[in-house]
Amino acid sequence: MRIEGVILDWAGTTIDYGCFAPVQVFIDVFEEIGIPVTMEEVRAPMGQLKRDHIQSLLQMPRIEAAFQAKFGRSYTETDMNELHDRFEPRLLAILSQYGKPNPYVVETVRQLRQQGLKIGATTGYTSTMLSIVAKAAKEYGYEPDHWVTPDLVMDKGRPYPYMIYENMKQLGLRHHAQVVKVGDTISDIQEANSAGVWAIGIVKGSSMLGLTEAEAQQLSPEEERHIIAAVSKSYMEAGAHAVIEDMSQLPAMIEQINERLMNGELPYAKPHQ
Repeated sequence: MRIEGVILDWAGTTIDYGCFAPVQVFIDVFEEIGIPVTMEEVRAPMGQLKRDHIQSLLQMPRIEAAFQAKFGRSYTETDMNELHDRFEPRLLAILSQYGKPNPYVVETVRQLRQQGLKIGATTGYTSTMLSIVAKAAKEYGYEPDHWVTPDLVMDKGRPYPYMIYENMKQLGLRHHAQVVKVGDTISDIQEANSAGVWAIGIVKGSSMLGLTEAEAQQLSPEEERHIIAAVSKSYMEAGAHAVIEDMSQLPAMIEQINERLMNGELPYAKPHQ
């Protein structure tokens, strides 16, 4: 038994280094209703369907209390819809600028394809959003064999497993133990765990790191080691089976997983915490 397919996340994993496209838009729309949110708060639910992301923010104790203090009531479904209605057109307007592949993505995907692996993709973006991103990425030379968005699986995005399952169905992947999921957020790891596939976290370019490429390059070796260790620890505690620093390490990591499979080790689905 060997790995037959790789399911890659989009923003922060294969494109949009640092996963910045949605972050500022979230900050702006909450600012407009008089409830400032921090970049750390915005990044915590990253990878979820964007409407779910808004709900996760509103459920955070500090933000929930701020909403209550501002409006004298708890948030409602209408509030979530209004925030999403503000958020979506602004994100759509800028997404075409965020399709450039992260370092080593194009070369690594080419290498994996030459080895016979299928390349799928999942995301927190809707189909409308991802169509813009995918078109831009294709112009740079990156295009997965298939991609799935939450609205194609009845809005059951991460941490549900259905985007991975739909990729497996469309790509003809037979067994969850022969599939690897690579992502840059805790919700990516949860998605992989829910599906029972191998979960790999990526550090450089990730939302977890939250740095631009220029900022990452300016880190001292000691700072870089410290940050890589901290991000890796978060991934492993969330249920990752492995962590890579950047996409160039993925082929070697897949070989290590193939060895684990040969030794009888299988991935497993942890209960969603």
